[in-house]
Amino acid sequence: MSRFVRRLAGAPWRAIVEGAISRAVVVFCGVTVIDERVVSLTYPRGPSMLPAINIMGDLVVADKLSARYGWVSPGDVVQFVSPEDPRKTVIKRVLGMEGDAVTYLVDPANSDVSKTVVVPKGHIWVQGDNIHNSTDSRQFGPLPYGLVNGKICCRILPLKRFGLIDSKQ
Repeated sequence: MSRFVRRLAGAPWRAIVEGAISRAVVVFCGVTVIDERVVSLTYPRGPSMLPAINIMGDLVVADKLSARYGWVSPGDVVQFVSPEDPRKTVIKRVLGMEGDAVTYLVDPANSDVSKTVVVPKGHIWVQGDNIHNSTDSRQFGPLPYGLVNGKICCRILPLKRFGLIDSKQ
């Protein structure tokens, strides 16, 4: 038997493997906790947030702490569980908080008829920036704040549009 093989046979493989597995588990748990509770990357797609978010999707950062602690205000873009399909995550802009009176166009493509709604306690009013192609509070009503799980704070990709998401008001 060669000297190299004897050295390999004498190595503490069990300790090496156990150490590698325990480190991998710690890293995986840490990444999962950060992704679920602190900040996550999101790739939203669709035309409803044009021009703020590209139709083919931009890689954006969702700040989970802002949503959890109520640091959301009108003009912010938020990520939430769709009230129509709980398997989907959607992003829209906040236009009103609880107690605010929000006036919106009922059917912006066909008429100028508007309606005013007072946002109830524990809810927010969200709309897409592209009002002609967005399913939002105009269809499903005020959004329960408990469905909000993140505030979109900045864009990562594409690099030429890297930076903060503007907070229109």
